[in-house]
Amino acid sequence: MGKFIGKLLVSALAALIVSYLLPGVKINSGFSALAVALVLALLNTFVKPLLVILTIPITVVTLGLFLLVINILMVKWTAEIVPGFTVVNWWAALWFSLLLTFFTSLIESLINKTQSDR
Repeated sequence: MGKFIGKLLVSALAALIVSYLLPGVKINSGFSALAVALVLALLNTFVKPLLVILTIPITVVTLGLFLLVINILMVKWTAEIVPGFTVVNWWAALWFSLLLTFFTSLIESLINKTQSDR
């Protein structure tokens, strides 16, 4: 449970960083950032696998690029669910999902490096 909370906090921090850098995406508070991280985690755990399975034919035809559309949907649905989180369009949602992945990985690697240096 502690590892899940740690990943949630890292994702919330990454979401705040990305919303600060990216025009078209706004997170009003730290609480909203935590809610964004939690809702995205739940959607990516339960809804995204179903969508991936149902869209296998179109994903194959587009050589995997349709997975980006699924990521955009996850972000847009999160914006619909979480008050205080707005994403103005599909392009902003795409960049948010890509940058969120990058910054989450970066923060986690920095934390792991710091822990391994001890």
